[in-house]
Amino acid sequence: MLSARKAGKLAEAWFWLGARDRAEALEVAAARCGRPAHLLEKDIWVVWTLAALYGAPVGKSLTFKGGTSLSKVYRLIDRFSEDVDLTCDIRELVPDLLRDGNPIPATGSQEKKISAAVRNRLPGWIEANVTPVLRAALAASGQEATLTVAGSENEKLLLVYPALKTGTGYAAANVQLEFGARATGEPHKAYAVACDIAAEIPEVSFPTATPTVMAAERTFWEKATAMHVYCLQGRLRGERYSRHWYDLTAIAVSPYFTSALADRALARQVAEHKTAFFAAKDAQGDKIDYFRAVSGAIELVPEAEALAALGRDYAAMLKDGLLARGAPEFAQVMNQCREIEARINAASEGVRT
Repeated sequence: MLSARKAGKLAEAWFWLGARDRAEALEVAAARCGRPAHLLEKDIWVVWTLAALYGAPVGKSLTFKGGTSLSKVYRLIDRFSEDVDLTCDIRELVPDLLRDGNPIPATGSQEKKISAAVRNRLPGWIEANVTPVLRAALAASGQEATLTVAGSENEKLLLVYPALKTGTGYAAANVQLEFGARATGEPHKAYAVACDIAAEIPEVSFPTATPTVMAAERTFWEKATAMHVYCLQGRLRGERYSRHWYDLTAIAVSPYFTSALADRALARQVAEHKTAFFAAKDAQGDKIDYFRAVSGAIELVPEAEALAALGRDYAAMLKDGLLARGAPEFAQVMNQCREIEARINAASEGVRT
């Protein structure tokens, strides 16, 4: 057994263990905590990636956000979140196009210039500032993972690692880093994160990181407005989209929900940002009003085929073990979201625009 061989010795670094020892450790940890071995392995790579980025100067320009931050940092969701969403501060990428440093454009034409510049500059910024950091970290840890540019605008990096364990294929053996650069990432602060497996295998030293993380309250409003758009459009934006509904129900039973509801200024900031940079139309072709959504008219539960499509995506997430044992059924999640919708809209009465 791994533990017997390591007894009495200092903890050994994960990546310097042999493949056999690592595979054994993953199986032991999976049996202890109930999380699939391939997801424990992927989590190690997620934390390793954060450690590499935030251990380098480039980390000062990045904010870690999204579902993975809710899982790894705030411990609000009991699901495996595999993507690493990062915001590069807009004030660094396109400072020449901002009016007095204001990240919100004053006009539609200014937004088009900023968005075009972000699309043009972000891939080069990633190649110059992020890729070398990860390549150097891979070399230092003796790993042969590959880095591949992805995304329709080359705004993503895929770190494909040599997997020891595999699942159904829903969660691939890669860490997807998705970069955006049309916000500041604020409000945010630094937090420490560790690998899920660390508590199960104390005789091994696993990666740790201290990323700068977006406030959970802002993540709440980001997700709620994204769900609102889906309800009005009725179309999925790729796989794993149902995670937003699960995440919102988890936030709703935490103190962050109360503070998010109370922070009307933050809700309006999110609406202002999405109005400027993520304008969208509903199924009838009418412009979606984000300000109205956060002021008492938000919709979180889709209907008909849109609801069925979301349910199929949720079932696929359950099948691959991305949710913990005992995770709620899809119908439960939707019922909870109906209650959250009612609470948001009730709290917004009197502030409709």
